[in-house]
Amino acid sequence: MKARDKVPQTAADSFNKRYFYKLTTNFVGLLIGLVSQTIIPRSLGPGAYGDFNYLTNFFSQMISFLELNTSTGYFTMLSKNPKDSQLVRFYMLFGMVVCLAVFFVVGTAHITSLHKYIWPGEQIGYIYLAAVFGLFTWTSQIFSQMADAYGLTVAGEKAKMFQRLLGLPILVLLFIAGRLNLFSFFLYNYVLFIFLMASLIFIMKGGGFSLFKRTGLTAGRARHYARQSYAYSHPLFVSGLIGMVANLFDMWLLQVFGGSAQQGFYGLSSQIGTLCFLFTGAMTPLLMREFSIVHAEADTERMKWLFEKYIPMMFSIAAFFSCFISVNAAKVIHIFGGQQYSAALWAVSVMAFYPIHQTYGQLVGSVYYAMGKTALYRNIGILVSAAGVPVSFFLMASPAYLGFGAGALGLAVKMVAINIISVNALLFFIAKPIGISFVRYLRHQVLCVGFMVVTALASALIVNQMAGDSLVIGFLISGVIYTLATCVFVMYMPSVAGLKREDIQKVLKTLRLQ
Repeated sequence: MKARDKVPQTAADSFNKRYFYKLTTNFVGLLIGLVSQTIIPRSLGPGAYGDFNYLTNFFSQMISFLELNTSTGYFTMLSKNPKDSQLVRFYMLFGMVVCLAVFFVVGTAHITSLHKYIWPGEQIGYIYLAAVFGLFTWTSQIFSQMADAYGLTVAGEKAKMFQRLLGLPILVLLFIAGRLNLFSFFLYNYVLFIFLMASLIFIMKGGGFSLFKRTGLTAGRARHYARQSYAYSHPLFVSGLIGMVANLFDMWLLQVFGGSAQQGFYGLSSQIGTLCFLFTGAMTPLLMREFSIVHAEADTERMKWLFEKYIPMMFSIAAFFSCFISVNAAKVIHIFGGQQYSAALWAVSVMAFYPIHQTYGQLVGSVYYAMGKTALYRNIGILVSAAGVPVSFFLMASPAYLGFGAGALGLAVKMVAINIISVNALLFFIAKPIGISFVRYLRHQVLCVGFMVVTALASALIVNQMAGDSLVIGFLISGVIYTLATCVFVMYMPSVAGLKREDIQKVLKTLRLQ
């Protein structure tokens, strides 16, 4: 990477500062998400909430396949050469192609009446609304990644924070007015997406990176970017296709054998799990950018240092939240969904573990992308996705089809199990190239999750004897005890949290100075 192509150090925010703002935004998002999740599932009910999750997840999977992770490649290339305006123009054109492809599929299914079989029990109007929702989600993620690639993370995170702060009172007003239904909820999200995208465009323009700069895209450069994108993504075509089919098959099976209510139970468990992922999710695009830069500079030692310093710590943070939510699933359901979601108890308890290895998967996956090992990434993805298909069928199909009829719980079990297997397979094959010990990281996973679960169980048992039937108070007190017990133990055994003793000493020294 040439020096003139880099964002000047003074213009780009420091790594710690960018992470701080991402963490702050995600913390605000967590607080707002907590309030929102007490409103949305209750107002929509399991049926409509299940319809929303089924349709939006369907189009999320479809768009993910159509773009074949080119967004990750685009982010990597733009991080290395942020002044390349022709690259931006090329990807904007590619985005238009993806949008046209989505509407072509939906339109064809509508005309041929195939939508009745692809999306059983769903109204065609909501199918179109979900398609637009998926495209808005993808586009806003691209804009956010571009802001990160340009080193404008702080301003971008401020825009996200303001968007969430703006969205909450609108949601509350809709709820109070009794106007919060599936249709209005789609429109509500559209308004927030448009606001965020407009804000990010303005921020990038202010930073000297206009999306609408009049830069001609020559045929030669277009072919160059197409070849780069093809080389980057074509190994993922087969795995992307199998992954999409497998994921859509999961949701379709749940819809056919469980119906919208089971979709709602699974949707609630997924959303609660997503809240656990907010803190660690802030690190993913930042580390991806750092991995891309150090790999371009052939700095293997720096890559190993980044991996050892941040990934076990992020895993531990995810485990801290996930294990507590899993143990206290009944209280969480009472707070967020109410009595109508009581049947989601075991699905929420199991799915709470999903963000733990989701963190590992995204961070380890960023190393594969940075090092260009997409072929290996593809092969692992194919094997795991293919193996998951029969598992899904037997867990969710009715007994008449020799299945267990486990509904949302069955899908949750499958998702968590397959996630653990695939992530550790990725970790195993990347360990040697970057010089880390697979056994050491596997041992850390077991010890960390085991400790967190035992601590969460102990705190819950203590509080249940004290708080009685007061679920909310019991949940809060249990959280305080759990947090204090974890902090004390980590001080004496920091390796459980992926830390070193000198890290603890630095924190204590900082606290004493203050």
